[in-house]
Amino acid sequence: MARKFLSGNEAFAEGIRLAKPQVISAYPITPQTIVVERLSEMVEDKSLNAEFIHVESEHSALSWAMGASAVGARAFTATSSQGLLYMAECLTYAAGGRFPIVMMNANRSTALPWNIYGDQRDSLSLLDSGWIQAYAENAQESLDLALMSYYIAENSAVSTPLMLKLAGYVFPHTYEVVDVPVPEQADAFLPPFETENKIDFDNPKNLAFSAGPAHNDIFKYKEHIGVLNAAGVINEAERKFADIFGRSYTGLTESYKTEDADYIIITLGSIAGLVKETADKLRRQGKRVGVLRIRYMRPFPNADIVRAVKNAKAVAVLEKDISFGNEGTVCTNVKAALQKSNIPISNFIGGLGGKNISKKDIENIFLRLETEEPEIKFIGIETSGGEI
Repeated sequence: MARKFLSGNEAFAEGIRLAKPQVISAYPITPQTIVVERLSEMVEDKSLNAEFIHVESEHSALSWAMGASAVGARAFTATSSQGLLYMAECLTYAAGGRFPIVMMNANRSTALPWNIYGDQRDSLSLLDSGWIQAYAENAQESLDLALMSYYIAENSAVSTPLMLKLAGYVFPHTYEVVDVPVPEQADAFLPPFETENKIDFDNPKNLAFSAGPAHNDIFKYKEHIGVLNAAGVINEAERKFADIFGRSYTGLTESYKTEDADYIIITLGSIAGLVKETADKLRRQGKRVGVLRIRYMRPFPNADIVRAVKNAKAVAVLEKDISFGNEGTVCTNVKAALQKSNIPISNFIGGLGGKNISKKDIENIFLRLETEEPEIKFIGIETSGGEI
């Protein structure tokens, strides 16, 4: 194990290097470019034995990854924002074809207005594409999830592509001390990629075919079951990871001081660290507050959420997303999980276009849960009810 001072993107690239993808299809877009730049350097200096493919668009990047996976190769690509939206057609092809590609998406606001800073509207708008979706909190988790993502996606009961989210603009430009495993440890954790879902001249089969009304629903059902099966494989991967690397993770969610909490904020991604710091501050003042971090948006952690908030008086969902004309996408999913409970649920929308969410903003959310009726609130925007 080596200790290095790395940005979040560099840490993630180290994790991908250790996973030993055989094909990397790359097209640059801010703020994910550093990931594929570092991987290209690793291929050049031969610390990573892979084919590095320069493609002409994000659509081509995922098409290349599908082709590689279809012949049984471990594949990786990366994108962000408009690039992810440009890939949208290919996302459903990869999921429907059951190709266990791993893709990093640096969460970034979508146009218009044009913006290079981070929110989560790009990935959350594509929750229904059939991909597993994981959200990292920090650089160390991004490295570790790079390894675990292949373990999860390539499991025969899952065989589903996985999209790993890093906070755009934050991860590329902030540095942390990160523990980087040695290759021998990574090899002990992640076996070589083996699959029967590939082109094989000795055992010919039809891939990526058409299916009409009589059979289409069976394929979609199996695709759905594959994503659901990922929950158990995630737990299996984390147990094995802890045995080899000594770092533990907590499945689809992370509960932080929720056991006796009256008021809980549910969130995801890098903002969770600041929410936990704020909860600690309020705890010292005698407030019983807690945090539930969603680590995976697909498969969605319905049971985890019910269990974590069962004793709460009120819950807030803090997210960097809005489903225009309704509420935040994360909040809609949380409400569905809690449909049988009577817990009031408020939705706080913030960080759109990279606007800062401060510790004071988070304190206000906790305090508002004590006194106000649930509603949708935009942090820092003047409304008829005043600034929030």
